Amino acid sequence: MTVRTPKVNHLGLEKTAYKGAESTLCNGCGHDSISAKIIDAAWELGLDQRYLVKFSGIGCSSKSPAYFLGQSHGFNSLHGRMPAVATGASLANHKVTVVGVSGDGDTGSIGLGQFKHLLRRNVPMVYIVENNGVYGLTKGQFSATADENQQQKYYGVNQLPPIDLCLEALATDCTFVARSFSGDPQQCREIIKAALSHKGTALVDIISPCVTFNDNPQSTKGYEHGKLNNIELQEIEYILPPGLVPLREEITIPEYAEGETFEVTMHDGSKLLLKKAARDYDPTDREAAFKLLNQAKEQQLFITGLIFISEPRPTLPELQRVPETPLALLTEADVRPSADALAQVMARL
Repeated sequence: MTVRTPKVNHLGLEKTAYKGAESTLCNGCGHDSISAKIIDAAWELGLDQRYLVKFSGIGCSSKSPAYFLGQSHGFNSLHGRMPAVATGASLANHKVTVVGVSGDGDTGSIGLGQFKHLLRRNVPMVYIVENNGVYGLTKGQFSATADENQQQKYYGVNQLPPIDLCLEALATDCTFVARSFSGDPQQCREIIKAALSHKGTALVDIISPCVTFNDNPQSTKGYEHGKLNNIELQEIEYILPPGLVPLREEITIPEYAEGETFEVTMHDGSKLLLKKAARDYDPTDREAAFKLLNQAKEQQLFITGLIFISEPRPTLPELQRVPETPLALLTEADVRPSADALAQVMARL
């Protein structure tokens, strides 16, 4: 009889130890694939979940932290306010690993101001945007990243140009900017691993189409038939008319080389164009990164891969000169002046 030896990381943990609760997202949602890749990355890196904290705002994407790293701490904040809460936690304990998961509405609309200031402050964290171009929890309104001239069954035509969150990050001096696609598991995993190893803010914008409200010919964020998602469809926050939620298969794409463009066929026959950054592309060239993203925007391409990385600049805890011992662990004796010290201050006044 052959006894299977479980595969463990350097902490002696199997991958199952990094899972969270069972997902309640729609069957086929790419957000579940992203959660799975976060699990893979954290397990392969051997992260200690006790020293990792997860943050999110409001939206389908912001439910995701419940589905990975179940032994870590987590905080689900207000709509668009995840950056402020994550900033406070990072200053209170700069020894923990901070992972934030947000959506294109949570980040690109109500939270855009907080997002920009988190980047300029260089809060040490991984900031993942699960980008689908719609507000899924409120039945499919356009978000700030929705494509111009895109049509929705219930919301007409979007007449506004989309916000490119990677361009916003570049303009705000973020030192790690990457984009991936939820159906490219290998690239997704490796980018998340690199982000977790980066000092400072690491932005990872992941295109993750909504199977329920953003599956139409005009959208550049959609699905093709692939392998079935292994998480069963469960209840969502609202009751939909019978037949409105399609039972879609999650998209997966084959390996394709750097510099190549891959055309994804969605359920309805429309197309999405993905292009991996060319092998000779230099992600340390800031001007080249701007040029690459602007060209991609004009051509309605999604450039994936590591778009920009530079030498780390001082993080917010370093700029604020927080002590080596985290603020959260300082005792009253460490922070409370003695009576003699207070008397000396008063005497000087």
